Amino acid sequence: MEITRLVATRSTCLRRNVGAVFVKDKRILATGYNGVPRNLAHCLDIGCLRDKLNIPSGERHELCRGIHAEQNAIIQAATSGVNLEESILYVTHYPCSLCIKMILNASIHRVSYLEGYPDELAKSLAEEGRMETIQLKR
Repeated sequence: MEITRLVATRSTCLRRNVGAVFVKDKRILATGYNGVPRNLAHCLDIGCLRDKLNIPSGERHELCRGIHAEQNAIIQAATSGVNLEESILYVTHYPCSLCIKMILNASIHRVSYLEGYPDELAKSLAEEGRMETIQLKR
């Protein structure tokens, strides 16, 4: 989890710094942090769209310039030809409902996280998909 926290320091999000690390057989497969796609201005430089629109955490995920840490790690794995099946995801914050759906489809074995996230649908989807989620102590 310490590596996950370190990855989160690369985040360019003004609201929350999130890091994600996929691990299998004690090997790091992919990492990701939350921030905007390539060649776009960082929220650190131009401000947060969600703040400007007064959108609370856990709602309207589509109204954000950024990509979540879990999504970036999945993209990194895909572009590098790395199979994430049966891996474990270590993430600083509980994944949102969009990320949970991707994690379920990638056949991730377990999600270990530090902080919660206000998205009840995410918890419901994880439970229905029988995904093991474990909140770790700091």
